[in-house]
Amino acid sequence: MYCQLPAPLKPGERLRVVTPSGALREQESFWKGVNLWRSRGYEVEVPADYDQRWGYLAGEDDQRRLQLLDALKDPDCKGILCARGGFGGTRLLEDWQWPEIPPKWLVGFSDITSLLWSLAKTGISGVHGPLLTTLNQEPDWSQQRLFDWVEGRAIAPIQGLGWVPGQVTAPLLPANLTVATHVLGTVHEPNLAGVILAFEDVTEAPYRIDRMLTHWRMMGKLTQVKGIAIGRFSRCESTDQGLSFPAEAVLRERLTDLGIPVVGNLPFGHDGANAMLPVGMEATLDGDAGTLAISAPLLT
Repeated sequence: MYCQLPAPLKPGERLRVVTPSGALREQESFWKGVNLWRSRGYEVEVPADYDQRWGYLAGEDDQRRLQLLDALKDPDCKGILCARGGFGGTRLLEDWQWPEIPPKWLVGFSDITSLLWSLAKTGISGVHGPLLTTLNQEPDWSQQRLFDWVEGRAIAPIQGLGWVPGQVTAPLLPANLTVATHVLGTVHEPNLAGVILAFEDVTEAPYRIDRMLTHWRMMGKLTQVKGIAIGRFSRCESTDQGLSFPAEAVLRERLTDLGIPVVGNLPFGHDGANAMLPVGMEATLDGDAGTLAISAPLLT
């Protein structure tokens, strides 16, 4: 399930901000993220309705859907930057059709998984990486990694801990576990056969992680994949350790009996360094060395 990369970004090009998910709360962090992109020389257009609210959503569905569609159809817009996660992306996908346009960058993670996976099904690669509200909190190497990739430069492997040995090279599908689980069985589920899955999550109790992974197992989805990369599962520990497994123990028990390489403790996800990962690009997962490496981009 390899995807096509958009053309590398060049300073001076226009990028547009969208708010497809939760209502914006982190104004200071948001503008710091916008200004970081501007400091790279990009023209970043922020919509007038960027701070709209409809309950926990950043505006009604039609408003958010139109905002995304306008950015996609703008011929001068070369990339789309998502403001924040939360919830709401999957609501935009009801009766949604991606317009037939030249590929352009879509950057975000967490709730943006739904849009990234749906876009990947059309054959276009997006970026599972820092949102505008989180970019300023990234260490320098993580910020530079994002800019390197979208500007067409190679990126270094990331280091974790091997859980199951073996090495595999395959297209990479990074995701928030909860969001990806709710894409399964819909028309927006990409082809999972032969891919490396990369999962992260936040504020999910161990039993809920167990429930989701058991769902993947019962659907037969994990028998299709070639490897699994595990990022940060932050704030996922139970408050009653006496009646729970640790989150990592659940992940190991549910994922290490599949006969495929598994690497854990990789630096991506919430509450820490969030190394960008391209969607649908060739990657090598090495369970012996504990690394995840992305093949150099093929420039268009």
